[in-house]
Amino acid sequence: MKLLIMSDTHSATERMELVVKRHQHEVDAIIHCGDSELDASYFFETPTHVVRGNCDMDDRFPLEELFSVKDGKVLVVHGHKYNVKSTLMPLFYKAQEVQASVVCFGHSHLLGAEMQGGILFINPGSLEQPRGRKEKSYAIADKSEDSWTVLFYSNEHMLLEKITF
Repeated sequence: MKLLIMSDTHSATERMELVVKRHQHEVDAIIHCGDSELDASYFFETPTHVVRGNCDMDDRFPLEELFSVKDGKVLVVHGHKYNVKSTLMPLFYKAQEVQASVVCFGHSHLLGAEMQGGILFINPGSLEQPRGRKEKSYAIADKSEDSWTVLFYSNEHMLLEKITF
């Protein structure tokens, strides 16, 4: 399973399109964790799993999405409804409830990944308004037989961090 994950693009369509164009043929799913600030119709022709963030006004975006990819379930949320700026516990309980093996979220604009109870949590940071570091970022998560590797890239496609679980 290989996932391209972005979030909090805040109308930066050109930047987002460059990331998708660069990686679309090497991943099993493209995920946007909300705050695109775009009309939902923008994504109608793309195979992107998109959720609604607190800055998205189009209610055609779902608040969360659960889908299967290869050998796992992926839960996508923005995070504002799960208090992710303070704790991952509500999101952890939701992931357990829906039997997700991966949770992708945004909202805080802080990139990071961690494994809790066998569930991988990934925040790709922001492609428009990063916090905690200067680089605008996105993530690629890749599952091998017995491990996960999460790669964080700058909007210029330079590797920022590599985390393996």
